[in-house]
Amino acid sequence: MKTFRALILAVAAVSSAAHAASTYTVKPGDTLYKVAQVNKMDPVALMKLNGLNSTTIQVGQKLKVSGATATASAPQAAAKPAPANGNAVIRTAASRYLNIRYVLGGTSARGIDCSGYTQAVFKQLGVNLPRTARSQFGVGRSVPRGDLRSGDLVFFNTTGAGVSHVGIYLGNGEFANANSYQGRTIIEKMNSTYWATRYVGARRVL
Repeated sequence: MKTFRALILAVAAVSSAAHAASTYTVKPGDTLYKVAQVNKMDPVALMKLNGLNSTTIQVGQKLKVSGATATASAPQAAAKPAPANGNAVIRTAASRYLNIRYVLGGTSARGIDCSGYTQAVFKQLGVNLPRTARSQFGVGRSVPRGDLRSGDLVFFNTTGAGVSHVGIYLGNGEFANANSYQGRTIIEKMNSTYWATRYVGARRVL
């Protein structure tokens, strides 16, 4: 009888632990990208599992992370590169700061410049970038143009004196940036004559 009772208690404990492992409570400093990494999930899968249409999460919010255990047993799955046609998480994060007016030295919704824009977007994803385009060109690892994927930082020489502009690659040949000529943050084509001839390189920080 004691053995049977012990078995029942053990089964109950395992069941309770499994249930606890299927949810994650958001803590201060968490971002959607960080939560996905901790639970070895793809950020897009985490958004779909929880019915999220934004990367914004709140402290105390409970997120479903079921399937994390299965993913943990195969860490190589979590290391797969983001789809070449664009990652929904990156695009959503980048879109939150679109159509903000361009202000040199700006870092807020009242006005923002190119590196302020990339810094704000990546902060949502749990990545702290340096303040200037030139400094951001020194973080992460270099990526060949033919291997660009959504979330890569793309850099340009717009002054003739080296790296002076940065944007975020979104996939499908598009990138988001704070454009001083257009006077706002917008999405543009990488292969336009202007940008194609001024492209310097890319860095991967995600």
